[in-house]
Amino acid sequence: MAADPRSTRRTTRTPPHLAFQEHPVTRPTSRDVATAAGVSQATVSLVLGDKWRGRVSERTATLVREAATTLGYRPNLAARNLRLGSTRTALLVVPALTNEFFARVYTGAARIAAEHGFGVVLYPSPEGTGPARDPFASARAALDGVIASSMATDALDAIGGDGLPLVMLDSDPTSGNAAAHVNLAITDGMRQITEHLLGLGHRRFLHLASAVDTWTFDIRAEALAALLGPHAELRTVRAPLTVAAALTAMEAALAAPGTRPTAVVCDDDILAAGACKAARRLGLRVPEDLSVTGFDDLALATAVEPELTTVRLPAERVGEQGMTALLAVLDGTPWTAPDIPVELTVRDSTGPAPAA
Repeated sequence: MAADPRSTRRTTRTPPHLAFQEHPVTRPTSRDVATAAGVSQATVSLVLGDKWRGRVSERTATLVREAATTLGYRPNLAARNLRLGSTRTALLVVPALTNEFFARVYTGAARIAAEHGFGVVLYPSPEGTGPARDPFASARAALDGVIASSMATDALDAIGGDGLPLVMLDSDPTSGNAAAHVNLAITDGMRQITEHLLGLGHRRFLHLASAVDTWTFDIRAEALAALLGPHAELRTVRAPLTVAAALTAMEAALAAPGTRPTAVVCDDDILAAGACKAARRLGLRVPEDLSVTGFDDLALATAVEPELTTVRLPAERVGEQGMTALLAVLDGTPWTAPDIPVELTVRDSTGPAPAA
């Protein structure tokens, strides 16, 4: 009897990797989301691109988001960016990373950016407040906009030129190259300092000014001189923004011939820390012999002894408003806002003027 051919037939198993290819797992598409939500693909794009307000109802937007979550839909950002000519990326340019103020600005900007599906690249300019180099081979191709803190607009010419929206923070509001400005109420901060010190009886002032040539420090000097006016004596010394430089400048100023000041107004908490060290080295007590004020309210302000009387600058809010302004500009919406309020924090480094 002939053998049954079925008895010799081999069972062939498909290798796992081939089986996977035969039944590929397809990622959900925007069409799948639209079908599940009962809307058009255009509506899905509006909702997931956060452009739905005023065009789609809240109920429909909720349905689309729920459908996308249920299906596990994730937009193809690379394709979307190529289609829209957008990377959803902003560049934040700062003069330095060593200053806590700029770290806080970044924190605020990144928080708002994340809420809108944007990323923020932090770029400390190698030249400080001087001309910034282009950090990319082609910034225009890599970015949607630039936010710059405490710099001049012409220092940013290499970064996109006129091709990128620019938002300036803590910078000259009269500059015509920026699409929007976000500033602090610096003049009002100086007003609060001078009223505090004048109220304590001080009439002989020394301004320990930053040697950094920027608008934000220029405006502090102008405001201080205008506010004191005929009410008090004022002289100025400058120092780079380091404790050591401030210490050296203050030692020379306090040891100079003539009547010693009773109050030192510093452009920054770092300078104020150096001023306090100089006073101690010369045998002066703070605040009994010399009152010292800062500006910024960095962590350093409460790390020194005595703790600094200083003007608190809400740096995170500056970053938040900067990113909000850039988003408005990208959306074609005019953006204006009043200067961000600042607040004097009185601590132990100021006291009544010593008797003459």
